[in-house]
Amino acid sequence: MTRRRCRSERGDAAVETVLAVPVLLFLILVVIQAGLWFHGSQLVEAAAQEGMQAGRVETGSATAAEARARQFVAGMSPSIAATTQVQASRTADTTRVVVSGRVQQLIPGLRLTVSGTAEGPTERFREDR
Repeated sequence: MTRRRCRSERGDAAVETVLAVPVLLFLILVVIQAGLWFHGSQLVEAAAQEGMQAGRVETGSATAAEARARQFVAGMSPSIAATTQVQASRTADTTRVVVSGRVQQLIPGLRLTVSGTAEGPTERFREDR
């Protein structure tokens, strides 16, 4: 026995597919965008750490810290490197590096920025007392 479809059920599968596929594709893009944001945030955090390590040594400087952070980002992600901003400061006690940039955009109109900060003691020679 074959069941005959009612006239009102014809094309239901096509309509459901037309409605479901764009939503599914959008959800996939959201997951990929979230992954890019997470990767970018880890990258700028690591760049800030690298810059801080370069600037905190006894012979280091704020300029060396900035240069090392920029070099690190450029080597790891050229898309973030194009929008990277690096700020470094070095005092007698602390060295601080802040790196920020924009993540590659997959979803139109969604601009995500990432920022990473690293701060540590500046190394210096201290005589024994």
